[in-house]
Formats: sequence, structure tokens, C-alpha cells
Amino acid sequence: MSPHPTRLGRRLHRFTRRPRRVAMLSVHTSPLHQPGTGDAGGMNVYIVELARQLAAQGIEVEIFTRATDGGLPPAVELTPGVLVRHVDAGPYEGLAKEDLPAQLCAFTHGVMRAWASRRPGHYDLVHSHYWLSGHVGWLVAERWGVPLVHAMHTMAKVKNAALAAGDTPEPAARVIGETQIVRAADRLIANTAEEAGELVHHYDADPARTAVVHPGVNLDRFRPADGRAAARARLGLPRDAFVPLFAGRIQPLKAPDVLLRATRLLLDEEPALRERLVVPVVGGPSGSGLAKPEQLQKLAARLGITDVVRFHPPVGQDLLADWYRAASVLVMPSHSESFGLVAVEAQACGTPVVAASVGGLPVAVRDGVSGFLVDGHEPAGYARALRHLIGDRALAARMGEAAARHASGFGWDTAAATTAEVYAEAMAGRRRHLLSAHG
Repeated sequence: MSPHPTRLGRRLHRFTRRPRRVAMLSVHTSPLHQPGTGDAGGMNVYIVELARQLAAQGIEVEIFTRATDGGLPPAVELTPGVLVRHVDAGPYEGLAKEDLPAQLCAFTHGVMRAWASRRPGHYDLVHSHYWLSGHVGWLVAERWGVPLVHAMHTMAKVKNAALAAGDTPEPAARVIGETQIVRAADRLIANTAEEAGELVHHYDADPARTAVVHPGVNLDRFRPADGRAAARARLGLPRDAFVPLFAGRIQPLKAPDVLLRATRLLLDEEPALRERLVVPVVGGPSGSGLAKPEQLQKLAARLGITDVVRFHPPVGQDLLADWYRAASVLVMPSHSESFGLVAVEAQACGTPVVAASVGGLPVAVRDGVSGFLVDGHEPAGYARALRHLIGDRALAARMGEAAARHASGFGWDTAAATTAEVYAEAMAGRRRHLLSAHG
């Protein structure tokens, strides 16, 4: 006999409120890893900052990620209310992201073991990030009887439609996997309205179960602070140089080569610029860029610009903020970006942005106000945009001030509060489904 509807309603009351505790899944990259290395990037920053703010707003978060070192402790407290759990799944080192689907069963087993040691109802909701985590989330959420909220971050069909020259297409298995997750998730979180539209268009997502939550920026860390001159002094950069910065993972998708080719065009047009031009590239090879890790350095040599280009390894968030402050402009010629956190971080530091008009970048950057958006990836278009800033210091200053104002609207506290609302909606939806299933 089915339970009495009123008693069932009381039993399921917990689905009507915000969760007490969320299991967050990040299979292929740890929130403890340095962004800009390996597969660590904007998603790592997203997970860390979102989890911290959720905890500050009273929602505990446990992040499950794959252990990549045998000496890692089983759990690490990231901040009060946020725990990172290391799950053994496959060899610790030498496992490429493309090999991880074969380890999803082992990862799921590790998550289930952690759950088995808890009292029933320990986790109220599962929030998975990226398609690999989505498959684990699908299984554990179903087993635990809780809602699944999923964030794609990037989508195979979107990436394949805007593939950089020489880049490797995403495999069909990922497309199939993403399609399955879209159908299984109680709620999907998209970074922008455009991404939500892509989920509907490419994956037949239900618009009623798709929510838009703009990522945030840590406004305490990324801010103008003591200004450009002080940051340049700390980094050893010339005070009066023009400094177009690339910051991010070095791979064809991010298109750092476009900045180098644009630099060559600028020098061809104005040879005297060489005396006051410094082009920092801050980041390490990642993804398909690992196949030819020295390709960008070789390109700089072929273009004859090794004297103005400076390659720097990935840096921590505090030092990255200094690079943003020191730059005249951030250049982001990506072929695909679900949002573009780097663009917002740079603007929060008072630095304008020249970016590709793709994905979420038209939301992250106000074209003509906080920077310039460029259609396509021809180096000439980026050279033209940079020339505006080189030749008009007043324009550059106005754009820098507007950039800081624009970025101030992207706080993580707002992003976390909106995400918590999505959680509550997912839980209420699950409650309604269970009530209807019991008549």
C-alpha cells in the first residue's frame, strides 16, 4: 500500500527547501590544482569559489575528485564547510583525460563507499561539473534518491563546430554521454543565455529545466589595488611599455598564436613599437597543446618576435591578479568559451579586454565600453583593436575604468545565491514527482 499522501508530503518536506549538504563532483580535475596547468582552468576556479560562497551561505559542500598522487590525504578541508575528497580511480599519474571514461566505474564505487559510511540522507543533492562527472552524478543521484544538477562548462558539439586549425575533434562517445546527462539531470546550469540556447538546440534540453547562472569573480582578490605602475615594478616590466597579455592554458582552443601573429602585424606597421612592446604569455600547455608543447615558442621564433614575447609558467591567483593589473590589455582570441572567467578577472583589475566574439565572451565583455570584441580569428582584426589602445591612451584609461565597473556586477555571492535557488527548484521538482508517483 502507498504511504498516505500527507505523511509522504511531510517525509519529503526536505525537498522544498535549500539543501543542507551537496555532493559536488569534479572527476577529471581537482579544485586543489593550479589553474593553467594540465586540465586545470576556469572550471577549477568556478568550483572553488562557488563552493566557498555556498558554504558561507549555509550549504555544506563535499567535492569528490580523482586522486592524482598516492600521498594525498583522503580528505582536505578547503575552507570551513568545504571538504575535498580524493577518490582512487586508475593510476595516479600519466592518465590523460581521454582515458578517464574507463575509470568512471571505479570513481563511482569510491563515491558510493563514502556515502555508505554516512547516515541515510547525508547528501541532499548532487552537483556535477563536466560530462565525465555527469555520468557519475547520474548514477549516484539515482541511487541516493536525490536531484542531479549538472553544469556542462563546455559541450562537444559546440567545440567541434568551432574547431581551431590542427585541433582534435571531441569524440562521439562524449556527444552521446552529454546527451544522456541532459536527459537525466533534474536541472542544468548554463553560464549564459546563449549557452542555455545551445543546450536546447544541440541536445534537446528542456528549457524549463535549464537555468542561467553567470559565474562570478573574486572581487577581493581581483581589483585595481595599487595600480599598474606598482604591479609592473613587482613583475619587472617596463613602466611605459604597451603590454598585451595572454593568460590561460596554451592549446589551439585558446588561440594564443593569434596574439603572436597580431604582434607581428603591429611591428610591421610600426617598427618603432618594438622598443616599448612586451607580450607576456602566462600559462602552460594543456589538452591538445601537450602534443607539441614548444609550438608557441617556435612560432615566436619564426615570426621574429622572441625579443618582445615573454613566456611564463602558470601562477597562483594572487600573482595572476598582478599580471592583470600590469597589462595594458588582456587578449583572449579563443575559438570557444562557455563564459570566459579570465576576461572578467582582468576587467575587475581595471584592465580592458580584446576578445573573440564567441560563447559567453559577449556577456563577459561590453564591446566598445570595457574592451573590444572581434569577429573571427584573423590576426589583422586583433591588431586593429590593439592599435586603438596603443594610439589613444585616454581611450585605454576610460575602458579600464569601465571594465572595473562592469566586472563589479559579477560577484560570487550573487552566483552562489542564484545556484542555491536552482538547487531549491530541483528539490521541489523532485518532491512533486515523488508525490505524483504515489498518487
